[in-house]
Amino acid sequence: MQAKLDDRRGWVLAVLDEYEVRLTRFAARLLGDEDAARDVVQHTFLRLCDQSPGELRDRVAQWLFTVCRNRAVDVLRTRGRTMSLDHVDARASLATDEDPAVAVEREELARRLSALVAGLPTNQRETVDLWAEGFTYREIGEITGHSEGNVRVLVHRALKKLRGSPVARRLVGEPAESVENPLDYPGTSRIRP
Repeated sequence: MQAKLDDRRGWVLAVLDEYEVRLTRFAARLLGDEDAARDVVQHTFLRLCDQSPGELRDRVAQWLFTVCRNRAVDVLRTRGRTMSLDHVDARASLATDEDPAVAVEREELARRLSALVAGLPTNQRETVDLWAEGFTYREIGEITGHSEGNVRVLVHRALKKLRGSPVARRLVGEPAESVENPLDYPGTSRIRP
């Protein structure tokens, strides 16, 4: 009996090591609050303790993100707020050997891109976030309750809107001349090289 409990404990700890950071980042984007995100992730892993590895098999990631999403939505409902993805830590993506001026510009662009993502409709923000986490359209559909076709449409529309933004173009390194007029988008201005 003890060996079975140790095996289950090892499984939960391995899943925790693999998914805790991703789930916390996902929940923080949904909630806009790092502390609330940690609470949601803790709830998710407490629920995982009640599951057996055999029940979940190769669907652990989808199960975790579904439980995490549902708990985050419950938290948002109790707060009476709508979902928000506006807290993205741009500093985490900066290279350590980067020129400080370039680093500041990149951080500013990332902040603006995050604002563009936050401006997307809730269902598009959520599907793009899961897509960026590496989930397939089918898996995103299972997590969100949308059909796979609907998920494809949501991701496509969100990415199309983001690609049309001069801020997004600049962030991915397209030449400035390909940006027609960055002032066409709210909250953006031309950044000098």
